[in-house]
Amino acid sequence: MRSQSRIVAPFATAILCGGIAASLILLASAPLAQNAAPSAVAQPGMLPMVEVPFYAEWASSPHARRAAEPFNHWNNEGSIPAECARCHSTPGFLDYLGADGTAAGVVDHPAAVGTVITCIACHNSKTLALTSVTFPSGLKVDNQGTDARCMTCHQGVESTNHVNKAVAGIGDDNHEPKLESGAMLFGAMARVGYEYPGKTYAGRFQHRPPYNRCTACHETHTVAIKVNDCAACHREVADKASLHKIRVSNVDYDGNGDVSEGLAQEIDHLRERLLAAIMAYAKTVAGKPIAYKIDVYPYFFVDTNANGVADEDEAKFRNRYKSWSPRLLKAAYNYQFVIKDPGTFAHNPTYGIELLYDSLNDLGAKVNVDLAKAKRP
Repeated sequence: MRSQSRIVAPFATAILCGGIAASLILLASAPLAQNAAPSAVAQPGMLPMVEVPFYAEWASSPHARRAAEPFNHWNNEGSIPAECARCHSTPGFLDYLGADGTAAGVVDHPAAVGTVITCIACHNSKTLALTSVTFPSGLKVDNQGTDARCMTCHQGVESTNHVNKAVAGIGDDNHEPKLESGAMLFGAMARVGYEYPGKTYAGRFQHRPPYNRCTACHETHTVAIKVNDCAACHREVADKASLHKIRVSNVDYDGNGDVSEGLAQEIDHLRERLLAAIMAYAKTVAGKPIAYKIDVYPYFFVDTNANGVADEDEAKFRNRYKSWSPRLLKAAYNYQFVIKDPGTFAHNPTYGIELLYDSLNDLGAKVNVDLAKAKRP
């Protein structure tokens, strides 16, 4: 019965999670790391019914949101480009791992649309052996244990290197860090934020043990934050919303004189000031007003009516912002890097604040930016 369960459990998981084709790949290579016991006695000639472990938890997670934009962006094209498939489909992730029989570390083919990140993406023989992560900068961290599964995707897609190439006239102007919490966590050890020459930046943020691993702070399958664990040390925490009230320093980073507000609010204020400076620079120096839309690619658009908002008719790819100068692109990239990690205040607040401060300081050479009372970590 055990050998039969080893086959049926992953097959049932794949059906429920939407990955029949990928399950056949897995069955040819190795069983799931966790086998489910049959929930009913099988009849002769029939496969036994099984209960899929943690299915309900997974189904409530962002990884299972079949209708979400990250899993539907390429529907009209009919396939997900190889450079995107790794993190936007289960077949692409298995391809990157080498679980489909191809070379590991690269996606060889575009992936079919219509999948999410299913159970077998994280539970297969390749992920069991995965302990290191290479970031878009080329920097690598080893001995990360199961965190490597998370950070293989949650690391962004660009880096300081990519921005430098862009400002030198190489490459395109669409630079889009996103879901880069792993890169934020490692700071300068990943170098995914744009780090200005001559400045020093914080490395990996060290939370109090054991809260220095992804699944120590996030539920494994729902990826929800373990708020009760946070509240054990941070008395201001009562629910998820109050996480933004956490503060462990009396330094007034944003310079507004309020050292009772949460660290997340300090970061939000600096980020808001950076967007205002970006808009001022685009209008007065680049000569083309800019607007930002957090949930529409490629996020920065020409503000045709100069009202400071990316209106529905403006937030179109054909109206994407193109009047980049090196100074403007660097600042916009860091703005996107920080805002796309809403957990910056917990993952690596020092690194996030350093990037925001330096971006503001650089724009301040051309537009009015007051950092007199602000503090760089």
